[in-house]
Amino acid sequence: MIYKSLSNETRSQIMQWLKKPEEFFDEKPYLQQGLNIRIGVCVGDIQAKSGLAQSVISSYLFTMQKAGLLESERIGKWTYYRRNEKTIQEFSEYINKNL
Repeated sequence: MIYKSLSNETRSQIMQWLKKPEEFFDEKPYLQQGLNIRIGVCVGDIQAKSGLAQSVISSYLFTMQKAGLLESERIGKWTYYRRNEKTIQEFSEYINKNL
């Protein structure tokens, strides 16, 4: 499931964006709400950056979360996504051992 999630260029790009969200997304709206962008990035911001339809991005995020690559947190009416570093580390170690 992880391989499938990462085989799509946009999903791989999202993983890169979420690795250092402060470099790819405007932190100001998060700070104004009393949030740190490290809690995750709002679906709308990911959608806007990608230029794809929100339904497509939501589907991508769901696939990545189901694979264990992402975690989400709902705050109010918004859902924020961040990388699941534990799973990413475990996957990286698995790749390194088996290649």
